[in-house]
Amino acid sequence: MTINDYISANRERFISEWASLIRIPSVSCEQEHKPDMLRCAERWRELLLAAGCQRAEVMPAPTNDGNPFVFAEYTPNNQIVNPPVVLVYAHYDVMPVAPLELWQSDPWEPTIRDGRLYARGADDDKGQSMIQVKAFEYLVHEGLMHGSADRQNCRVKFIFEGEEEIGSPSLAAFIEQHKDLLACDVILVSDTSMIGKDTPSLTVGLRGLAYWQIEVDGPNRDLHSGHFGGAVRNPINALTQMLAQVVDDKGRITIPHFYDDVLPIPDEERAMIAQIPFDIEAYKRAIDVPDVFGEEGYSTLERNSCRPSFDICGIWGGYTGEGSKTVLPSKAFAKVSCRLVANQDHETISRSFADYMQSIAPTGVRVKVTPMHGGQGYLCPLDLPAYKAAEHGFELAFGKRPIAARRGGSIPIIAEFERVLGVKTILMGFGLEQNAIHSPNESMDLDVWEKGIIAVTEFYKALKPEN
Repeated sequence: MTINDYISANRERFISEWASLIRIPSVSCEQEHKPDMLRCAERWRELLLAAGCQRAEVMPAPTNDGNPFVFAEYTPNNQIVNPPVVLVYAHYDVMPVAPLELWQSDPWEPTIRDGRLYARGADDDKGQSMIQVKAFEYLVHEGLMHGSADRQNCRVKFIFEGEEEIGSPSLAAFIEQHKDLLACDVILVSDTSMIGKDTPSLTVGLRGLAYWQIEVDGPNRDLHSGHFGGAVRNPINALTQMLAQVVDDKGRITIPHFYDDVLPIPDEERAMIAQIPFDIEAYKRAIDVPDVFGEEGYSTLERNSCRPSFDICGIWGGYTGEGSKTVLPSKAFAKVSCRLVANQDHETISRSFADYMQSIAPTGVRVKVTPMHGGQGYLCPLDLPAYKAAEHGFELAFGKRPIAARRGGSIPIIAEFERVLGVKTILMGFGLEQNAIHSPNESMDLDVWEKGIIAVTEFYKALKPEN
């Protein structure tokens, strides 16, 4: 049976199983959903066994409060000596659904309309995880994991975590503790996006991340702005003045030595980026902004994938309720982040930023910078055999060769996998911008989802024996 026929014959079951995961509200950042994390892990264990894994188990996190991991593996019956081992990574936790009133349908009840499945986790990452598992299921069902004269048989392992959306705090320790269990030749991940439905792409680079909370303390209580305004430093004023200095009018980040390890974009890669279909006017209309802004000397696509950035993610303090209250607040807070590029070390940047904030803090306030989480960037070599297999899979599924593209987001654990396990990761992502991950009305294009199953199937079939 071909993969297309297998999908057609099992489409209703595939979607039903996908829906069974989505109905479990596995929101990792909300304590009330702690029981749901275990329920979702257990459901994945059941589905992986049903797909053909000979072993699947829910494993505890290294810390008592961490969410469980799901590990599963498949070993072909006619195993040759040292078959290639593919480790499939995914995450089963999702973002909160707020604001609920903006959803057009129940976020925990999958709804199909206009060729899309709408729900929280439809794409990120339950939908994309199912792409991997259903391709695997087909290959096992048809006996295609056993290899042949011109194709290597594969041993496949799965590791699913429940903390990706909160920075994967347990994963590094889990990998260290179980590196023999997770040993592999290549890691396969579907948790990224394509340039477009008609422009398939493989992600070859991810930006790193550094994230902080800043607290600025002033007087020991909120003060009357009439009695004290102009005589006491306002913490909100101080905080905004500090943050305004971090990016200059040319879009350059002013933290000392910030760019020391930033590698220039190779000319050949800039030429490739320039070939990506991109309408700047449509881009601005889609997000309703009058103009774009970023580092001088770079295009928008270069800025949001190959260059670092700084953003204020949230800021608060003082009175924000209904009406007015003439108050000089005692505290001000902000959450800020940097997207980093390959070769920048997030811990070094984190220390540099904290030092910089202290150096520009005005008198009359106390500043505390708390690092929250971070991770390294990642680059995949285009001549990697597994990358070539993925490229082949995309071409067969989508009818055209995929573009190799860096993406602006971060998956910090990819670099951590490489550090501990010593292997590269292939990022076979099938998301689209219009899927609205992390937002209300998250969705997955069902046609792309099925083509994703075909692409992953062809990836395994294209893996060749070592010479």
